[in-house]
Amino acid sequence: MRGTPTCPRCGGAVQPPGLWSSAWTCATHGAVLPQPAPHQPTVQHVVDLVARSKVPVWLPWPLPRGWVVTGVTCAGDERSGTVAAGLALSGPAPLGGPGEMLLVAEEPGVGMGARYAGIPGPDPGPVSDRPPHARVHAAGHPTALWCVTSADSCAAYAGEALGCWVYVLLWPETAGAMLLEGLELTDARELGHELELLPTGALTPRLAAAPAVA
Repeated sequence: MRGTPTCPRCGGAVQPPGLWSSAWTCATHGAVLPQPAPHQPTVQHVVDLVARSKVPVWLPWPLPRGWVVTGVTCAGDERSGTVAAGLALSGPAPLGGPGEMLLVAEEPGVGMGARYAGIPGPDPGPVSDRPPHARVHAAGHPTALWCVTSADSCAAYAGEALGCWVYVLLWPETAGAMLLEGLELTDARELGHELELLPTGALTPRLAAAPAVA
């Protein structure tokens, strides 16, 4: 696990397992699963995440023209395995200017996606009690998404796909227009040599600067 791990729910420091606890511990949230520090993305980082992830690794596929991978993040330890996985991307927004996207899949209770969305976690709550606000195709299936309150001026959506929470976050808010274009998400675990052709760019600061929420 590279770098100093943090709490996926708040970004705070975590204490590793020791004599009195077998869990990673956050002073605010108690037992959590550690999130490694972000680092410069490479194709190998994506391949490594895909190889060990127990949850989908969502990737727009084919990539929108001009978009590149700008970050890889996850949460989990040796006991749990990787139970939250996120890919950040950037490229030209549909209405002009630069855009950014963060796709997170996670098991319930992890809280990494909720933190990046800027909402109290660890889960998005009872989103399906109202009509969906958007849809994507995830692993070939129409997937409903609901807008969730964001503290960071982004278009933040959450839903469920393949038994896990899925978060689709877009900056700026107007980049949410990408969802109107029929966004196709593929689980990168199902791809093969195509991953070796993924373009990568500079690490996005958003992975380290997510809002700290309760």
